[in-house]
Amino acid sequence: MGAQESLTGDGSAPEMHHYYSKFMRECPSGLLSLHEFKKLLGLQGLDPQGDLYIKRVFDIFDLNQDGFIDFLEFIAAINLVIRGKIDQKLKWYFKLYDADGNGCIDKKELLSIFTAIQAINGHTGMSAEEFTSMIFQKIDVNNDGELTLEEFINGVERDEDLMELITKSFDLSNVLKVIQSGRRHSI
Repeated sequence: MGAQESLTGDGSAPEMHHYYSKFMRECPSGLLSLHEFKKLLGLQGLDPQGDLYIKRVFDIFDLNQDGFIDFLEFIAAINLVIRGKIDQKLKWYFKLYDADGNGCIDKKELLSIFTAIQAINGHTGMSAEEFTSMIFQKIDVNNDGELTLEEFINGVERDEDLMELITKSFDLSNVLKVIQSGRRHSI
């Protein structure tokens, strides 16, 4: 069993209990505000881009949009990140990039979210501009400067390198490790 158990568990009762007690310890009210979410992840004091990104992640986890993440939303988020199928994750990423919620991602939206992610995760081998251009070049099939959900999912699933890059860049498992171990870390 050991330390890996909680990462690969099957949603069993002991695992849920572990998350519940951790959630209630960190968040006695049972509702996690954006401020508490950042505190839990040790992500206070980010630059505005980083803040924007964490707010987007928070808003997507906040399924009923009441401004709080409750325990069920928290578990749904953990399940998605650990056990979600690849197309579920891609839908989630799409939602994350589509800042104005119009069902399409444009270059500006992708650029701003990638810049924010780099601010948190450290820089990858390429600039946010290069990353954005590359994605559009590879998957904007009709060259209209916007990606629909379909273009995005098909494009990423077709291209292994892109899939790896997106999965690595937007990997939230480090966020989960912090939640699981309960240790705060400074960036």
